[in-house]
Amino acid sequence: MSLLQPLNLPPASLKLSSKAGRIFVNCLVRKKQIVLTQEEWVRQHLISYLHVHQGYPLEKIAVEKQIQYDGFTRRWDIVVYNAQFEALILVECKAPQIKLSHEVFIQISTYQKIIGAAYLILSNGLNHLVYEINADQKSFNPMNCFPKNQF
Repeated sequence: MSLLQPLNLPPASLKLSSKAGRIFVNCLVRKKQIVLTQEEWVRQHLISYLHVHQGYPLEKIAVEKQIQYDGFTRRWDIVVYNAQFEALILVECKAPQIKLSHEVFIQISTYQKIIGAAYLILSNGLNHLVYEINADQKSFNPMNCFPKNQF
């Protein structure tokens, strides 16, 4: 499977480079070169999509931050913040060959307990699962599209 596999997302304007036989991508948010893995390819396309097509400012998007949960250090992929810098969208990215399984849903649900976002997105670049969180009913409501920036 190619690192640069076409995804089920619009093309992203990414700056790629090569060094010592490795491909790097300039992260749209972190503003530094990151080794291009299949998961990073998906992550950068999702960042671009959320910014360019859904209207979220790059300044409101955070990438790969650590959290503590049950004594373990974990790292979520993407969080989009609202105007008050409260978590709005939590995104879990997987490489295209990884199925969006029950285990992936459990992973993002665990992060959600700490992050408290209003929406969850699971994506392997080919398939996308989007949920709106109903905190009162403690339920995940499937959506047919990505949430657009309302600010």
